Amino acid sequence: MPNGYNGKILHVDLTKGELTVEEPDEAFYRKYMGGSAMGMYYILRDMPKGADPLGPENVLTLMTGVTTGAAISGQSRINANAKSPISGGIGDSQGGGFFPAEMKFAGVDGIVVKGKSPKPVYLWIKDGAFELRDAAHLMGKKTGEAEEMLKRELGDNKIEVLQHGPAAEKGVLFSSLVSMSNRNNGRTGMGLVMASKNLKAVVVRGSKKPTLANSKALADLNKTGPKILPDNPDMPGLAEEGTATVVLFQNTIGSLPTRNYNEGQFEACDDISGARMVQTILKERDTCYACVVRCKRVVEIKEGAYRAEPKYGGPEYETLSTFGSYCGVNNLAAIAKANQMCNEYGVDTIAAGATIAFAMECFEKGVITKEQTGGLELKFGDADAMLKALELMLGAEGDFGKALSQGSERAAKVWGNGADEFLITVKGAEAPAHMPQAKRSLGLIYAVNPFGADHQSSEHDPYYEEGVADLNLNRLKMLGLGEPQPGYSLTEEKVRFAYLTEVFYSMLDSVELCQFVFGPAWTLYGPAETVEMIRAVTGWDVTVEELMEVGARRLNLFRTFNAREGLTRNADKLPKKFFKQLQGSGPTAGIALTHEEIESALDNYYKFAGWTNDGVPTRETLKKHDIEWAAEYLPA
Repeated sequence: MPNGYNGKILHVDLTKGELTVEEPDEAFYRKYMGGSAMGMYYILRDMPKGADPLGPENVLTLMTGVTTGAAISGQSRINANAKSPISGGIGDSQGGGFFPAEMKFAGVDGIVVKGKSPKPVYLWIKDGAFELRDAAHLMGKKTGEAEEMLKRELGDNKIEVLQHGPAAEKGVLFSSLVSMSNRNNGRTGMGLVMASKNLKAVVVRGSKKPTLANSKALADLNKTGPKILPDNPDMPGLAEEGTATVVLFQNTIGSLPTRNYNEGQFEACDDISGARMVQTILKERDTCYACVVRCKRVVEIKEGAYRAEPKYGGPEYETLSTFGSYCGVNNLAAIAKANQMCNEYGVDTIAAGATIAFAMECFEKGVITKEQTGGLELKFGDADAMLKALELMLGAEGDFGKALSQGSERAAKVWGNGADEFLITVKGAEAPAHMPQAKRSLGLIYAVNPFGADHQSSEHDPYYEEGVADLNLNRLKMLGLGEPQPGYSLTEEKVRFAYLTEVFYSMLDSVELCQFVFGPAWTLYGPAETVEMIRAVTGWDVTVEELMEVGARRLNLFRTFNAREGLTRNADKLPKKFFKQLQGSGPTAGIALTHEEIESALDNYYKFAGWTNDGVPTRETLKKHDIEWAAEYLPA
């Protein structure tokens, strides 16, 4: 009997309506450990080159990790992977909550979905039994409504549901997968992929908890979490204010994107801060399975023009920024309403808010007029206009709504007239609310990340710049990093920091561990505890070095897939706006990236990774990481 996992991967052929179970051996699980590393094994093997992201040949994988469901903070995560309709390269997305653990309890570690059902269906998994059921009655329903319908239909209020929302049925490009009506696998269009397969939802219920190799060691480690939480300067704020706790810090360092990334400080940041949320609309702190951090926000607004229901959670930092400072909006209630709308319809809040901010700048600069917006006066700071644009986007209503529903990069092509000057996209993905002008190595990661600009694919610069705290630096030393660099730098050592921490984060997205609990620098648990936890659950004598190999495998499989699809160095490009001086006041006013430093950083990054100067893994590098089988998918 394996420890930590079930040893079962469910294969779903929607075209044929066939469900089969694969039982990989222990060596397979130890090599990939779950998540997107494991998903990539099936995607590269089973998806033909050039597959249409919205066609039946696309392969969608949903993978937990070898520690999912263990009784400790930070393990209830699931990864969704497929070819992304946004970039045409690999799509990758993580989500938390209770669905991942419940899926493990239901008896499967992962799901591989192929084909397309002739009619809408949902997948029902309970204690090792599974079936496809009709989902026609769920179509068009908001996520909360669909979840309640399924609970009544199955007679169980404890089921967990991962679904696409009605936005995906309308073709919104950046549609997400939603569980608990408020936890999202967002960013890369995985909701649209699931909708294209006529798979409405995956519903799970189980009673089989994973066996543990050393339950006492895990319990002892779990007990240390609440004890050490107050001593980590980053954790109390995360627990009390959620990710919104960083709004004011980001503003202080000039890394709070304002008015579509034109400035790094927002004069009304206090109005959208975590502290203000606690004082006004916060109802309670929610959590994921077995987690003591409880960083999830739940808000409630019963009166006024902008009302919000607790079932749809509350805005995280990225949402507060994209619908707030990006749009110049300081109305917290309006932002909470936007967050609810996104969760109801199933869309990524970063892409949605950033696309509206982009449209606002286009409107204010005269690139588009009321003729394109259908009469909407779309100006920075107008909360009502922001929400109206979101409504049009979610329903893909009219020419303007349809353009917004395809994201800012595609909208720019529709509008023309110099709209591309105002984009903040990489590989089609809108940049999150961490500014590479202030965090230079993050700019490099935005460029090289296989699925576009992402803020949770590496550690951020302040943790490797002069003055970094001993706790953070001592943890980074376990990865071979011990020479903090000057601020605003992109030295060769800073590139090495970006690469090595990216490899560690890549491992976390394979083992499926929360990056707010386990990480290389600031989190509740560091690399040593990560090793300790995985050993306690699996019984494997893993080391930091072995875990880094898992992370490197995932990155190399991603880059191999992208290279096969034609995305190499030519796709590792940052938008024009990042090379223009920031406006406003504050520490980053007048600051910009330079093409020379980014190109030099790319050269160094590829060298550290063992790739060609075009950013493609070599056969030797794949062999080094024990994935030589993937070499057959490299471009000739």
